[in-house]
Amino acid sequence: MTELAERLLGAVQGIRRVVRRRVRADVPGAPLPGAQVEVLRVVADRPGIGVAAAARELHLAANSVSTLVNQLVDAGLLHREPDPADRRATRLEITGAARERMAAWRRARTGLVADALAGLSEEDTAAIEQALPALEKLMGVLKEQP
Repeated sequence: MTELAERLLGAVQGIRRVVRRRVRADVPGAPLPGAQVEVLRVVADRPGIGVAAAARELHLAANSVSTLVNQLVDAGLLHREPDPADRRATRLEITGAARERMAAWRRARTGLVADALAGLSEEDTAAIEQALPALEKLMGVLKEQP
């Protein structure tokens, strides 16, 4: 299993690295660090989430997420407002600029991978498609582990 784990991680990391580098050239704006992108994704998926909840979801320290949030607010990509139920807490929302940037990134990334998939044989694309349910289950197991 160790060899399979190494090969899987190598393939996934390699794909992510190539896609990230290629897409950076196609999407306008300064590239964001991965941790900032993860915060944006969490907030986009859960509008109104607080810093502490985002930190738990990302498995990061609250003060680290707070720093990332401050950077994203300064960059105009996140909006922070007081939580009406608890004025000491804040709620986070992505801005229109963040939404547009994330959509452009998604389009470029998806297009790049779709083009690459089109260059593979039918057998290879079928094998990738058949592996997806198992990979999604693996992701779920990894998320549940402490």
